[in-house]
This record gives sequence, structure tokens and C-alpha cells, in this order.
Amino acid sequence: MTTEPERLPFFVYGTLRPGEANHAWALRGRTAAEEPAHIGGALLYDGPGYPYATRGPAGAVVHGTLVRPRDSDYDEVRATLDRLEDYAPGDPRNVYERVCTEAVCADGRTVRAWVYLAADRLAARLRATGTPIEGGDWPASRAAAG
Repeated sequence: MTTEPERLPFFVYGTLRPGEANHAWALRGRTAAEEPAHIGGALLYDGPGYPYATRGPAGAVVHGTLVRPRDSDYDEVRATLDRLEDYAPGDPRNVYERVCTEAVCADGRTVRAWVYLAADRLAARLRATGTPIEGGDWPASRAAAG
């Protein structure tokens, strides 16, 4: 698992995606680039108004957006996202863990990126009793349900 201090882009899959509630206040105007991407080996679960991603089988895919903060905003963006996701490096109470993953862009490029995955205790509960999001795309699952 890779930790600080790498300045990687972020792979976001829920409320931080463009057009979603937390993107406007946390990311808008602070990014150099945003592009559709997906990660493999991860599952998406329905949550209370937002999804959770966990590690999953190799064939599982989560769809989202690769977000590159502007250099001048990087540290502030990382701190903002860490607070939003209840993440502090090494804290056993973390709701999410920020881990390094390989995001695959629409053109086939692979980019190392940070992603927030449910911490072990939460991930175990989701696997036991959670509702998986078929297809691994949270906005698409909400649109289909609505």
C-alpha cells in the first residue's frame, strides 16, 4: 500500500464526481483535468446517500472520474478530501483508507491514482450485509432506479 507524500490524481466514484453534490464545493475550480475512468478489482456498495467502494475480485469494476488537482491547490484538495472521507494516515478509526490504485482512462491509458476505499471493518460489514451496485456506476444506478 502506498501512502504519503505522493502527489497523485484522485479517482472519485460518488459524490465527488462532476455534477454530484460534493464536487461543487470540494473540487470545482481547483482541478487541472477531469476525465472518465474506471478501476478494477473493486466493488461498489450503496450507502446512505453516497456509495462505498471496497476491494473486490479482479473482474469487478468501479466507474468514476480521474481528477487532477491544480499544482497550486493540491495540498488543500488532498486535505479537504481526507476530511470529507474521515481519513487520517494510520488512524485505526478511519472510515475510508486512501490507497494507491491503477485507474484506466477512456483511451486505455493507465494512471496511478489515490482512491478512498472502505476501511477493513466497514468493508467486512458491506460484504456481509451491503447492497452491491450492479455495474459499478453509482450515478447510473440512481438514474435507473429513479
